[in-house]
Amino acid sequence: MEKLLHTPEGVRDIYNVECGKKLALENRLKKTLHLFGYHDIQTPTFEYFDVFRKEIGTIPSKDLYKFFDKEGNTLVLRPDITPSIARVAATLFGEEDLPIRLCYTGNTFINHSNNQGRLREVTQMGAELIGDDSVEADAEMLAMVIESMQAIGLKEFQLSVGHLGFFQSLIEDAALDEEARERVVELINNRNYFGVEEYLDSIMVKRSSKEAFAALGNLVGGVEVLAKAKNIAPNSSGIMAVKRLEKIYDILELYGVEKFVTFDLSMTGNYGYYTGIIFRGYTFGTGDAVVKGGRYDHLLEKFGKTSASIGFAIVIDELMNALIRQKIRIVYTRKNAIVLYDESRARDAIRLAKDFRAKAKNTELIKKSPEKGLEDYIRFGKEYYAGSLVYIKKSGEITMVNLVTGEQKEVNNNK
Repeated sequence: MEKLLHTPEGVRDIYNVECGKKLALENRLKKTLHLFGYHDIQTPTFEYFDVFRKEIGTIPSKDLYKFFDKEGNTLVLRPDITPSIARVAATLFGEEDLPIRLCYTGNTFINHSNNQGRLREVTQMGAELIGDDSVEADAEMLAMVIESMQAIGLKEFQLSVGHLGFFQSLIEDAALDEEARERVVELINNRNYFGVEEYLDSIMVKRSSKEAFAALGNLVGGVEVLAKAKNIAPNSSGIMAVKRLEKIYDILELYGVEKFVTFDLSMTGNYGYYTGIIFRGYTFGTGDAVVKGGRYDHLLEKFGKTSASIGFAIVIDELMNALIRQKIRIVYTRKNAIVLYDESRARDAIRLAKDFRAKAKNTELIKKSPEKGLEDYIRFGKEYYAGSLVYIKKSGEITMVNLVTGEQKEVNNNK
């Protein structure tokens, strides 16, 4: 017997009802992005390596899927869609000086280690606002994320918001070099504030800086933590970062979504191209953020256009897991009708199927096998989420089955 092939580590097949629900979820989320005026864009699944080179600030090269074309160019499966959008904005919208709103859906690929147990291919849906450096743009992004989550029925959801300008002000005040910065970021991301204090002690950082870093763990919460952050900020850039968060919060109150926002001044950002506010969305039923985003005012410069920008990505696979575990129904209606027929009734069956399709009703046409009974096809229809089955018998009689309720009705169609 020939060996059956299975999928590689970290990828999976999505089919049947799960696939239908995933697409339905994407459609509902995309509708919210469209309501905010965002336009669809598609970028290639693979790009030149330079689009994701180290200077761009995306994931490390060792985690990329790399390969070569026939000319010897190094190509990469995209690990992140934002740099691709930045490339497009710089090349196709290079002369545009008004804000551009773009949204997308696509798969990303990261070569995680086997022992991490994480998917290496995930679906992301995101939005990017190109050419707007205002607090209003920041607030619009956060409000759009929250309204997207509300639109799919998610009520237990929190958006953690920070600002890299505040964190960078602490780094500058402590005069940390790149190696020290990376070590401090690693410790803070692990919430190891004792480790931060110990490490700063070991490199002889001044006392006021150590106290500021130690206080980061307490700068998480509602809008009230911003007043504390201003008192800790060591310089004007740190204070300006906090004041921007205060202005953003005021605008979010106008949107009526401020209750979903928590501030976290210890956030450091998961991509090197972030420059201003950063945010991550969390809910129950998943171990990772379902939304990741931030401002990247200098990323487009790497591709030849000076344009302040902000964006986010919704991790659809994580969001699906959360909705399932929270028992939140993903609206996915039974769409297909099945027209089953005995061989001699092909003309009638095709006519009926054409009539259904003309009325925009999805219809599967199946010739009945003599070896199978009606119950086999009823089971098949239920398994593949059909809503109804019409069986045209050799005699001309018709059996109509409601696959949702199980009700059956016989109709004599003899002429």
